[in-house]
Amino acid sequence: MFHYCSARATNYDMVHYGHSNQLRQAKAMGDYLIVGVHTDAEISKHKGPPVFTEAERYKMVRAIKWVDEIVEGAPYVTTLETLDKYNCDFCVHGDDITLTVDGKDTYEEVKRSGRYRECKRTQGVSTTDLVGRMLLMTKAHHSNIVSLSDYQQHTDNFGKGPQGHSPWTGVSQFLQTSRKIIQFASGKEPQPGDTIIYVAGAFDLFHIGHVDFLEAVHKQSEKPYIIAGLHFDQEVNRYKGKNYPIMNIHERTLSVLACRYVSEVVIGAPYAVTQDLLDHFKVDMVCCGRTEVFPDKDGSDPYAEPKKRGIFRTVDSGNNLTTDDIVQRIIKNRLQFEARNQKKEAKEMAVIQAMKRREEERMKERAKAIL
Repeated sequence: MFHYCSARATNYDMVHYGHSNQLRQAKAMGDYLIVGVHTDAEISKHKGPPVFTEAERYKMVRAIKWVDEIVEGAPYVTTLETLDKYNCDFCVHGDDITLTVDGKDTYEEVKRSGRYRECKRTQGVSTTDLVGRMLLMTKAHHSNIVSLSDYQQHTDNFGKGPQGHSPWTGVSQFLQTSRKIIQFASGKEPQPGDTIIYVAGAFDLFHIGHVDFLEAVHKQSEKPYIIAGLHFDQEVNRYKGKNYPIMNIHERTLSVLACRYVSEVVIGAPYAVTQDLLDHFKVDMVCCGRTEVFPDKDGSDPYAEPKKRGIFRTVDSGNNLTTDDIVQRIIKNRLQFEARNQKKEAKEMAVIQAMKRREEERMKERAKAIL
């Protein structure tokens, strides 16, 4: 059974683990998942300026392990013609509403025809929240106590329209569970003949720069088994400073596990690639990109041991994009993003009010019929 999922990557078109979870759920509904990805022009028209280019978004979505095929330049409104063109039985989207620039449901036609399925939105993650973390140069998002912080005040303003919060745009807290990790994990053990490759880093705001690096690492062997070591939040903040990491360790874990090039993740990996770590995972190769490598707390080289063993390799992905660059893209367009978000919120609230009115009218009609 083929099915189609329209991946417009909500709000600022960042691809985060909430979108990956939507695609995971969509894939479980059928056998073959085709994902439609929109052009920059379409996103700008209906939602606002995109952060990633369409070429970057195409590659990001292709790298999600549940995706079988993508449609580049997919129409913003999903029609029966689109489903038939790609031999799809039905269309899948999250349980948040998606509107065109003039406030119409983009899935109205496929819903009427019965060729629409819905999956659950991932609680605790929204692009609104992530952008809010980027715009505030604080570490409040690493604390559960945010009720009186500047962060809370910001989210109240950033994710709230004049008539209250939309349930689809608002901010909530992400709570990690073992079940969620299992759903994202491949569960595959290294097989005889596999080359076990270790990479380490923050992998914050998992983006196209990370994807290009992991793809380049994947090409280092005919049978690669890539283990990604993720540093704890405190460690990342030690060497990155400011409000980094933007995503906490639980969020970063899911982001990396969703990538088709990664086989396993070490949650809270040591900053230095130690003898114990290499021996425990039977690592054949350690790869690092061309980004700056910060020294360990004692000033030593964190890759000293793999270099000593002759298994260290620097991999040039050809992409110099960093998390800092992504944050700068957001800050540069801050006013546009905030204005767009408030407009989107207002449209969503208008739809909610209309739905409530229709439901109230139906209830009145039923009451009259009973009397």
